[in-house]
Amino acid sequence: MGIKNLTALIRDKSPDSIESVSLYSFQGKRVAIDTSIFLYRALTNVRSNGDYLKNHEGKVVSHLVGIFHNTIQYLSLGITPIYIFDGKPPREKYECIQERKDKARECQKRMDQELDPIAKQKLEKGTIRINKGHIDDLKVLFDHMGVQYLQSDSEAESYAGELCRIGYVDAVVSEDMDTMVYGTPFLLRKCVDRSIKRRDVVSSFNLQKLLEDLEMDLTQFTDLCILCGCDYCGTLPKIGPVRAYQHMKTYGSIEKLIESGIVEVPDSFSLRYQRSRELFRIFTDKVDIKSLPTESEVPKIDFEKLEEYMISGCSMDQKRVTTALNKVKRAQTTIMD
Repeated sequence: MGIKNLTALIRDKSPDSIESVSLYSFQGKRVAIDTSIFLYRALTNVRSNGDYLKNHEGKVVSHLVGIFHNTIQYLSLGITPIYIFDGKPPREKYECIQERKDKARECQKRMDQELDPIAKQKLEKGTIRINKGHIDDLKVLFDHMGVQYLQSDSEAESYAGELCRIGYVDAVVSEDMDTMVYGTPFLLRKCVDRSIKRRDVVSSFNLQKLLEDLEMDLTQFTDLCILCGCDYCGTLPKIGPVRAYQHMKTYGSIEKLIESGIVEVPDSFSLRYQRSRELFRIFTDKVDIKSLPTESEVPKIDFEKLEEYMISGCSMDQKRVTTALNKVKRAQTTIMD
């Protein structure tokens, strides 16, 4: 879920902290990718006939084909992607996760009763859940592509945010806006400017510029986001992002807002907001950059094995695979020159 309506609040209060940039501007840089979001998007990809992408054995390979193309885009632009896998979520997120499971079961129930094929297909997407098999498939793909991947002990975006804060990567790629609350200096996501149609253009969120415009430090910004609504605790009644911003400008912290007596504070909030702060700093100063793999320790792309894997293992068209790999080869040649 991320932070409720945070994007709209930023566009209103700090428009200059959002910049539409071409991915090409990140040539020679490294980005940490919040894997689960793009994995889920790839899993829900269907062909024009409404069926999922499958190989010759009938195995669904939508996720492999989707992530393959996503990764090719970065490699062909001279960008080094580092995929981050989710670890065990904190128990404070279990309610949020349970809600998602309930929605998936409800979609399954409605899908079983639905007769219209188009409506049935939409409902089926809501039943999809990421499992260990999908993760194992991606690790095989990444090994062939010479792409680094790291396992987080908690949520991927929190670990990725710290990797960016300590300078191991130059930006984090995610669609979850709570990535910024973890202290991520630069967040890249799908372009929020709907007038721009180019696929290579993304929105870059600059945390430092945002904090300057809001006239807040990271601690106050974290409290603002907790008041807006996050995955870790409930919210205060009748407080949305606009009112949350106004309260933070007036009181400067959640404690002082509560002390003012102007808001109703349910137990679901008072018992968890401080823990939420801790979770947003779960990796702060806990990742030793010297313990992370260096570029020389990451295997190089094996074009021959990768081509065979995508054609034989994923039943991709040979011409499409060859065209994609040639883009990476040209990029590597350009960089070497």
